[in-house]
Amino acid sequence: MNYKKLNNILGWFTFAIALIVYTLTLEPTASWWDCGEYISTAYKLQVGHPPGAPLFQIIGRFFSLFAFGDTMNVALMVNFMSGLVSALTIMFLFWTITRLAIKMVRTENEMTFGQQAVVLGSGLVGALAYTFSDSFWFSAVEGEVYAMSSLFTAVVFWSILKWEEAADQKHSIRWIVLIAYLVGLSIGVHLLNLLAIPAIAYVYYFKKYKTTPKGIILTGAISIFLLSFIMYIVIPWVVDLAAKFELVFVNNFRLPFNSGIIVYFTLIITGLVFGLRYTQRKGKLIANTALLSLAFILIGYSSFLMLVIRANTNTPINENNPDDAISLLSYLNREQYGTWPLFTGQYYSAPLDPQNPYSDGSPIYIRDKKAGKYVMTDPRKGDIPNFDPKFTTVLPRMYSAQENHIRAYKSWGKIKGVPIQAINNSGEPETLIRPTMGENLRFMFRYQINHMYFRYFMWNFAGRQNDTQGHGGIQNGNWISGINFLDEMRLGKQTDLPQSMQSPARNTYYLLPLILGVIGMLFHFGRNYKDGLVVALLFFMTGLAIVIYLNQTPFQPRERDYAYAGSFYAFAIWIGLGVVSIWDALTKKLKVNDMVAAASITAVCLILVPGIMAAENWDDHDRSDKYAAQNFAHNYLNSCAPNAILITNGDNDTFPLWYAQEVEGIRTDIRVVNYMLSSGDWYVHQLARKIYVSEPLKFTLTPEQYNKGVNEYIPYFSRGEIAERVELKELIDFIADESDRSKVTLQSGRKINFFPTKRLKLTVDSASAVKNGIVPAYMADRIVPVIEWDVKSNYIYKNDLMLLDFLASQNWDRPLYFASPSSVNKVFDVDKYCHQTGIVYKFIPVLAEDYAPGLGGVDTEASYKILMDENTKWGNLNKPGVHVDPESYRNSIMPRQSYLRLAKALQRKGKNAEAIAVADRCIAEFPNNKITFDYYMLPLAEVYYDAGAEDKGNDFVKTLAGVYIDNLNYYNAVSPDLASFYQEDSMQAYAVLARIWEYAEKYGQSEMLEDLKSRMMIPDDLKDIFQ
Repeated sequence: MNYKKLNNILGWFTFAIALIVYTLTLEPTASWWDCGEYISTAYKLQVGHPPGAPLFQIIGRFFSLFAFGDTMNVALMVNFMSGLVSALTIMFLFWTITRLAIKMVRTENEMTFGQQAVVLGSGLVGALAYTFSDSFWFSAVEGEVYAMSSLFTAVVFWSILKWEEAADQKHSIRWIVLIAYLVGLSIGVHLLNLLAIPAIAYVYYFKKYKTTPKGIILTGAISIFLLSFIMYIVIPWVVDLAAKFELVFVNNFRLPFNSGIIVYFTLIITGLVFGLRYTQRKGKLIANTALLSLAFILIGYSSFLMLVIRANTNTPINENNPDDAISLLSYLNREQYGTWPLFTGQYYSAPLDPQNPYSDGSPIYIRDKKAGKYVMTDPRKGDIPNFDPKFTTVLPRMYSAQENHIRAYKSWGKIKGVPIQAINNSGEPETLIRPTMGENLRFMFRYQINHMYFRYFMWNFAGRQNDTQGHGGIQNGNWISGINFLDEMRLGKQTDLPQSMQSPARNTYYLLPLILGVIGMLFHFGRNYKDGLVVALLFFMTGLAIVIYLNQTPFQPRERDYAYAGSFYAFAIWIGLGVVSIWDALTKKLKVNDMVAAASITAVCLILVPGIMAAENWDDHDRSDKYAAQNFAHNYLNSCAPNAILITNGDNDTFPLWYAQEVEGIRTDIRVVNYMLSSGDWYVHQLARKIYVSEPLKFTLTPEQYNKGVNEYIPYFSRGEIAERVELKELIDFIADESDRSKVTLQSGRKINFFPTKRLKLTVDSASAVKNGIVPAYMADRIVPVIEWDVKSNYIYKNDLMLLDFLASQNWDRPLYFASPSSVNKVFDVDKYCHQTGIVYKFIPVLAEDYAPGLGGVDTEASYKILMDENTKWGNLNKPGVHVDPESYRNSIMPRQSYLRLAKALQRKGKNAEAIAVADRCIAEFPNNKITFDYYMLPLAEVYYDAGAEDKGNDFVKTLAGVYIDNLNYYNAVSPDLASFYQEDSMQAYAVLARIWEYAEKYGQSEMLEDLKSRMMIPDDLKDIFQ
């Protein structure tokens, strides 16, 4: 069998292995974060968050058809799509490695069997190592864009190598055009694929031109130009110019909507056709190829038209509503997420420039169908802050003025700074501290490069401590090797770890993938430095270049390793080439038979690299029996009464709920209102219309008063003391008034609304509240006539205004629930009137019993019915073999507290049997070996003891105390130089154990107490407390 056929067969063999692995470990339903949103928008071709992924959605819709109408299998099929494209990525990686390896092995036209074997072996080792790598495997089994983005990177890089192979043939240019088309298509998935362009440019240069230092530099400049051209000209300008044409043709020429778009695209198509024909007639090959490539990029990019088409149909999920060129431009530019400095900008301590504090932004226009034109809703005068030049720098890394970010900057950057006399934002002279460039770079290297990239790199090729998010400590999220003396120098004792620090996600590869990859890299540069430079460029652009571009702030909401999968892909190429390097040394230096060397090295490397990685990673990457996000979503929705409104906050209490409603059709009567998204005009407009069977929310303000640029924020401004509390409806009517009495003039001269008092009240219609099920019958005698509160902020933002408007405008006819009452406390002190109902909090005009700040009280009757229902499930998190990932763990804490608070409330009411049953269910659903017991669980001991379940109380206390005793014994064994990392944990452990000691004495459990003392290492200075 010839080499070409073997190469093809083994390529498909790696595909089959990867596909089997990913299919066996697929999550059967929606996962956390964006997956629920992506699956929902793919299933019904809706509009997701900016900048969109229309091609992913179109292909996802195709795969969803294979659910054959069974909505419970839609998510599985979209997840399978990720597994399939990931397996294809592995196949193209195999062919990429063998293509690069053959150039280093073959010395004549024909290869020996040994040479063929080592080339194919290198492909197997490198491709399978990447198959089982941590970050890539994670993305391969869920319905997210990163798996498909990796496929585009793999195919584009493989395609340029195929072009290189056929460069001297007549029609080789077709590969360049294919690459351009793939680049255009990839924009509809993720922009990460564009980062392969510099590597592609160098492959072209090394093949077509004589290598010189000047040529290398010029090629680098051209490649950056091409990348910038697509990112900053093609992607935004195509839409930007369309928007400008539309404004001119509609507003100036008084033509119908979309007339400017028609003219604009007609000109583009005409120009491209003319250019292609002209360059072809004149024999201008490079110009013709460039125009043809641009045309195919635009054809691929045209997938975004799907978003505009679907936005015009008002789909239930229609984020930012990009229904015309103007709104599409804002959508593509991700304006809702703001901007960050890159090459120049401010430090976190920078005051505004006292001479020119603000610049004007671009005006906001929206389509007004009544007026038949686009109207300006916000001129954006004084919209862009300008900072004092003394506090700006090149390559600013520490720019965020958020307090938690500043504390982290000072810690990571070890900032002392330089005192600078300046004018602060109040107009007063003040000495401010400006970080030095050295401290700026120290933060970049310590946090952005080491913590947010190198740590992830080592996760994939050395090992991972656990999958709990780390913020710089030694206990969570670090890389490890499994070689104890190396790990203990950085992280302390690695043997006899307490149960709370043990995790299926603790994976160790003994540095073997890293070592093999470094060997392959050095060999690659030594044997073929041109190809080595190309792979290194791919490695850099998809790794460190992203780090520099993203300029991430501390305390990211989750780990970001998935963004650097392309860099790990490049390193996997070197892992494969490491096999060739060892084979080369054995055959040339030790004179081992080339076939024997190839077979033995391949076998050994397969076992020691992908073999170990597969064995270590399987248990924490196997999601085949995990239903957490789906079950939690069901539980949120089923905790609500019919036709309710549920206010959520972040991604993980919103996107799974969208999935449950949009795909599975669960509780579509409930209106899920994401409080953060409510700051967008488009979202408030959607709330005011019916979706499925969910009735619209009632508002007093008109849709125009929620338009973009209108009422973005409303300041507090007192025009005299208002003695009495103001009815909320009166305040909303005041804001809705368009006369000058409700306006205040800004420095820019613009007039905006204000609110004149913070002391508000909401009168309760008790009859309506009872009639419409807002107040249960057993609480009717406790209804308060008026709810009074003070606004705690000097500003009301659009989402706050939406909530207050709804409260003022509703007629006590719809139940209102919160996922977390504390999220709105700055404008509505709602927690005193919130009652835990299942795992949500119902707003009831009754003062809460068993009140806890931020959580309210507990409706024991409703909560017991929901939480103890056999259909209330928690995603198999208590099932052996199901790994509790960080998001499932984090999202389990509040439901566990819901059970605990219910048990406590029942016990206080004397319902001891019910309290014990709830406590038992709490422990059964969230067992200590999965969701480690912590200090929040302490009250459960009182529940058992006070309810008369002494044995169960003792069992629980022993388990909880065991957690902290084992932790303390470990902390006390850590070397003194690392002990400070556990200082807070140690203090908490001693505090918990002190409480347990009190419980033991209070409830007469002296025998148990002595047993616990015998297991605990007690420092001399604490013996008086614990003896």
